[in-house]
Amino acid sequence: MPELPDITIYVEALERRILGATLDAVRIQSPFLLRTFDPPLDSALGKNIQAIRRLGKRVVVGLDEDLWFILHLMIAGRLQWKPAGLKFSAKSALATWTFSSGTLLLTEAGTKHRAALHLVRGEEALREHDPGGLEPLLATFEAFQTVLQQQNHTLKRSLTDPRLFSGIGNAYSDEILHRARLSPLALSQKLKSNEAERLYNATREVLIEWVERLRAETADGFPEKVTAFRPEMAVHGRFGEPCPVCDAPVQRIRYADNETNYCPRCQTNGRILADRSLSRLLKDDWPRHLDDL
Repeated sequence: MPELPDITIYVEALERRILGATLDAVRIQSPFLLRTFDPPLDSALGKNIQAIRRLGKRVVVGLDEDLWFILHLMIAGRLQWKPAGLKFSAKSALATWTFSSGTLLLTEAGTKHRAALHLVRGEEALREHDPGGLEPLLATFEAFQTVLQQQNHTLKRSLTDPRLFSGIGNAYSDEILHRARLSPLALSQKLKSNEAERLYNATREVLIEWVERLRAETADGFPEKVTAFRPEMAVHGRFGEPCPVCDAPVQRIRYADNETNYCPRCQTNGRILADRSLSRLLKDDWPRHLDDL
């Protein structure tokens, strides 16, 4: 799922292309994409683009008359840009927005179409789609610590809860916890002050570094390779590969469609965290320490 760095780059790329442009046409291919009916979709036609924002993990486009498109890409949704005058096929697109400057396409890989589009009117209606999480790059340490410790969750769950922190998901939470040298299963209310400060600094460092990295990679183009798995990442998606800090093999905890990646030497004092399914299957054969691997 595109997270804060990816959505930031999408927003910047769209600002360069459609801010001030006119929306000439909208085509919705999937009946499951558009989740609202009032105001009607046609009410957006002919309007100028006044603002583009990030709202958590959502891309928000503001038009004349206080209309707002809210697009949640979910796991597999991606955006493509086609300049005006360029011929292309839009058969695979779930939706297209045609502007005076070009066409924006929404695609979604796989058969589970989870991306969602809303059209609302007014800032109050827009705020209803905001989960309310703290913006990690704008928060002070005191505010960060207060939100982190208001409930006793694992650090992994706390960082990825959009009601607590805005824009952080599975991928960047792994990178943040590795940078902070903290276990993903450590409990938020049991963190010492210096550990909470490490987590705060790591959160800012990782997110800023990746925004800058993706910004340099995209330059004046449009983001084409938005993915949660990048070779430059320290642990996310790198199960079994050596940690870039200590060379220990990266481990994982698998659950549902997600997994948590971590370095046992850097983050858990060598302890191998139990996998909900595999550790139950292996029982006594499950390795409990890095030395047992």
